[in-house]
Amino acid sequence: MAENKIIFVNDDGEEEELYVLEETKLGGISYLLVSEEEDNGVDDLDVFVMKEVSSDDNELTYEFVEDEKELDALADIFAELLDGEEDIEG
Repeated sequence: MAENKIIFVNDDGEEEELYVLEETKLGGISYLLVSEEEDNGVDDLDVFVMKEVSSDDNELTYEFVEDEKELDALADIFAELLDGEEDIEG
């Protein structure tokens, strides 16, 4: 997947740029695997899973997944999509 970026507004109202490494759908819900750094294939990346919580007038709203069971299931899916390239932990 070609990397793209999203703008995430944090709890302080500040915009942060996140790189989308992969995306998938599970149970009709869209999920993104994101990182604060671009995947250059060399460094280990800290990755996060976000899920779509609403869609409104061409703007999607995502939040970080915090549920351990949900993270574990998604980690396996994203690892498979990335051909085992990333070690994803919840």
